Amino acid sequence: MPRNFALATWRTRTMSAPADPPALLGEHGRREDDVLERIVTIVGRQTTPKGEVHIGDDAAVLAPLVGEAIVSTDVAVLGVHLDPSLFPLEDLGFKAVTAAVSDLAAMGARPRAAVIAVSSPPGTDLEELHRGIADAAAVTGCPVVGGDLTRARDVSVAVTVLGECPGKGAVLRSGARPGEIILVTGPLGRSAAGLRRRREGYPLDDELVVAHRRPWPRLSEGVAARGAGASAMMDLSDGIALDLHRLADASRVGFELDLVPVAEGATLEEALSGGEDYELLIVTNDPDRLALVYLDRGLRAPLRIGRIVADQKIRTLRGEDFERRGWQHQL
Repeated sequence: MPRNFALATWRTRTMSAPADPPALLGEHGRREDDVLERIVTIVGRQTTPKGEVHIGDDAAVLAPLVGEAIVSTDVAVLGVHLDPSLFPLEDLGFKAVTAAVSDLAAMGARPRAAVIAVSSPPGTDLEELHRGIADAAAVTGCPVVGGDLTRARDVSVAVTVLGECPGKGAVLRSGARPGEIILVTGPLGRSAAGLRRRREGYPLDDELVVAHRRPWPRLSEGVAARGAGASAMMDLSDGIALDLHRLADASRVGFELDLVPVAEGATLEEALSGGEDYELLIVTNDPDRLALVYLDRGLRAPLRIGRIVADQKIRTLRGEDFERRGWQHQL
């Protein structure tokens, strides 16, 4: 059984017996409790709403969620989702949180809370990792309310997020209907281009490199699309050449694309299959209303890229077959 940590909802797990002294030591021989206290200081800097309990007990206590409750989990692994020879460890924490929060954006939800589970070998700079987690929690407005630590061979960050959809229900992938318009919230390929540029020696503060290491979930855009009556929506985490097929599969429809918007500095292939853009793919029967809602909220107008058709076999870009390709894990 895990040993509860008195200062937080964090729990720690090791493979050693509870009485084994090495199991009670953190990175570089520091006491586990000292490491945990520093982590709590880093991630617990947000103000806790009245009536809620975040860090400080065996579990977090949240006020009732409004409307539908939305839950999603994402895992980021060092060496798979982030190259440690090119990027600092805190970027892994940041990307893990924003990837999970982007799933809330794709449903049109607003974030309420996140819990974090970190696995790592001895010697990992857990404070650096959690600084990235705390930065992402701050910029997305998704407070970290608890977590878990365990020893492992590799560094991984598992993030579970909770969100809410007041009023109308969440926007699903399965709601697209023939005749509706397909839009995307911005040009694609920035993240893949940033990874390429970093490999070529560009600095960490290069605009496209930042797009890769510090992705920005489209929360405001997702809420606005839901409010404007979007029929279907998802985030482009694995590339539009894969994710659009997934939406079409879920809705049992086909599509005809007129264009794929390519971000400045990116290639067409990076826009198609690079992934990790986290722009939103939106389907609606009233694109003018969607544009007006975005304008009213000070958001950039989404880009029209095509339309939904009834025949599932028709999936084209400018009249040519639109090949299904993009990022997929080999399991």
